[in-house]
Amino acid sequence: MRVGIFIFKGVEILDFTGPYEVFSSTRISSKVLNKRNINEIYKNPSPFKIFTISCKEKKIITTGGMKVVCDYNFLDAPNFDILLIPGGKGTRKLISNKSVLSWIYNRRNTKLIISICTGSLLLAASGLLKNKKATTHWSAFDLLKDISPSTSVLRKRYVMDKIFSSSGVASGIDLSLKVVENFYGKTVAKNTAKYMEYRLIKK
Repeated sequence: MRVGIFIFKGVEILDFTGPYEVFSSTRISSKVLNKRNINEIYKNPSPFKIFTISCKEKKIITTGGMKVVCDYNFLDAPNFDILLIPGGKGTRKLISNKSVLSWIYNRRNTKLIISICTGSLLLAASGLLKNKKATTHWSAFDLLKDISPSTSVLRKRYVMDKIFSSSGVASGIDLSLKVVENFYGKTVAKNTAKYMEYRLIKK
């Protein structure tokens, strides 16, 4: 299962590193994870292959100043099954960037599209949230509605419509664990959360 994560200048760090950690920590097993079988379960790789994609820049500077070397750009990115769009202050400039919005729109038939935090603004600006339910960071509810009036903006931790969306920052971890559950079952999702020492929060 290939996961492409779009990153950009001003992306919120946890918006993409949280889901990255979830997907990279996933292991398929019917056994409940414990200290006796952890080495056995984790000797196999994750079923997810995760990579980052930028518009064209190789080095991305996040919110907070972290420097990230991107794996691919729009021109050389491989195909993926899941597209994840994180948020951050950088989304405000990108909602009027035609090349970015066109790239997102052209991936509308991807098996699963996920937005974290204000990444939903980019999905809305690209037209992908028309007549759909979605959520975003609490500070951007009004802006999301302005961009896409037909979108039903819900004040929930995450929303699982045809397109999945989460509210702010850390909620992306919860939604990503729900994605793991959808593909591989509750035991795998709970094992992943346990490995991360993360307590699941219901929507």
